Amino acid sequence: MERTQGRRTRTRRRLAVKRVRPRAHRLGLCGAVALLSMSLAGSASAAAPPTGDAPASIATAPAGAVAGSVEAGFRHTCGVRTTGTLACWGDNFDGQATPPQGTFAAVSAGFEHSCGVRTGGAVACWGRDISGSATPPAGTFTSVSGIRFHSCGVRTNGTVACWGANSFGQATPPAGAFISVSGGAQHTCGVRTTGTLACWGYNASGQATPPPGTFTAVSVGSFSNCGIRTSGTLACWGYNGSGQATPPPGTFTAVSAADSHTCGVRTSGAVACWGDNSYGGATPPAGTFTAVSAGGYFHTCGVRTSGAVACWGYNGEGQATPPAGAFAGAAVDGGDDFSCGAEHDGTLACWGSNAFGKSTPPAGTFTAVSAGGDHSCGVRTNGALACWGQNGFGQANEPPGTFTAVSAGGLHTCGVRTNSALACWGSDGRGQATPPAGTFTAVSAGGFHTCGLRTNGALACWGRNGAGQAAPPAGTFAAVSAGGFHTCGIRTNGTLTCWGSGNANPPPGTFTALSAGAFHTCGIRTSGTLACWGQNGRGQANPPRGTFTAVSAGADHTCGMRANGSAACWGDNGSGEAIPPIGFG
Repeated sequence: MERTQGRRTRTRRRLAVKRVRPRAHRLGLCGAVALLSMSLAGSASAAAPPTGDAPASIATAPAGAVAGSVEAGFRHTCGVRTTGTLACWGDNFDGQATPPQGTFAAVSAGFEHSCGVRTGGAVACWGRDISGSATPPAGTFTSVSGIRFHSCGVRTNGTVACWGANSFGQATPPAGAFISVSGGAQHTCGVRTTGTLACWGYNASGQATPPPGTFTAVSVGSFSNCGIRTSGTLACWGYNGSGQATPPPGTFTAVSAADSHTCGVRTSGAVACWGDNSYGGATPPAGTFTAVSAGGYFHTCGVRTSGAVACWGYNGEGQATPPAGAFAGAAVDGGDDFSCGAEHDGTLACWGSNAFGKSTPPAGTFTAVSAGGDHSCGVRTNGALACWGQNGFGQANEPPGTFTAVSAGGLHTCGVRTNSALACWGSDGRGQATPPAGTFTAVSAGGFHTCGLRTNGALACWGRNGAGQAAPPAGTFAAVSAGGFHTCGIRTNGTLTCWGSGNANPPPGTFTALSAGAFHTCGIRTSGTLACWGQNGRGQANPPRGTFTAVSAGADHTCGMRANGSAACWGDNGSGEAIPPIGFG
């Protein structure tokens, strides 16, 4: 997302490295893109809920419950827990809210059935099997979209496979390679690897005639669709009887089209909805989000930047009341000469140098991990912290209490408590571990300075400021990342601003995430591609091609999570820090 969250830094041989990662991204590896495609109802105009069913207001999971994979279907919702297991709630008349056992990387809630991608890549579907829509083919997939009477998925080779009803050709995809697919009532659309759109199936309202141009994501409703252009702006087409295909201006990081309303996450992290607002399904709560999913029966769910799930709108079947517990996807974080990541099941894996035991994480399940100079810290699923590795300055002596985020720097660590206050510990020779008062949504620990994102979007930095790295500009931001002697932030319009010494001249364009390392920086453009700049002696600023959902810059290497959920690292590999373990992600 997933808006973006400031994260960590490190120092060690050269300095401290820092990086930031959008929680949105880390959490949202559950589909083919940073957008949650909805499966919707089957009529162009919304039907009124049955008399006697009660609407519901916003329902939020308990503090500390992190969600990255949540998808609203017709009258039910499903999500992937940090353990990799599934949870579904709401209407279960056909068993669509009774998921199978096992661990999953993605889930899609449809009309009367649901489908998920197991961690091994196989697809499993459950619920009503109309026309074979819940009988997936064999093979391995990176994403799946369980729709009304048909389902589609992207295979690991990039081709699309569909099954179920095909009366309008909605289950007959074109040839070629795709990065995502999303299905509606009787049509389907996908984003090709070239960025162009392809749609097929029923086209009475023009819903299968996509606009030209390049896109990073598409979400298909019943008879209308919306996509995110590479510029970050939205384009919608098809049936518009309730205004669901008339998007607001501005730039977005995610979009989700339902039957008669559509919602999107702005680059500022705020959610905007338009179209039919029956039962408040198009009236999102305040706050910043990393992902949103509009359901087909007047309800919507989103993932806050804190990781909590919030749902609003119609709740007659309990679809807007998420269960307690944690939900998340895989994440990776680059430290000095090592890397750590959180698997889909919440367990941690570290690789590279193991000096001081920094690559030997504790057991248990986690929602976040941050690799610093020679130590690491993670947020357990219960909100408590765990730190390990070098502890000469107390940087691995985590404080008690519950947290939503943590950032391991060079010789100090900072975290965001569940009450949004900051706590820092470890080396404080430059004041880097003495945070200001106030409430924050993110924090990023650099070499000898730290920066945080206040709840009002303003930045605050403290610690060493010899190069101006702790003197942030005015304005409102969506993310911040503190590096060695420089800092970078993403403004709410998606553009980058950097200050301090070194690579403080970011490229133009709009971004959804960034990570400042010791002497280089990387960011994810709204197109999903990577851009890196700064010192490149070890190839750490030469990112691979493809689309990514998260990036983390270390000292001389960088790691990222691809849109298909796999991890990729590049740059210095002297200690094996750029070779993630087989099967990670």
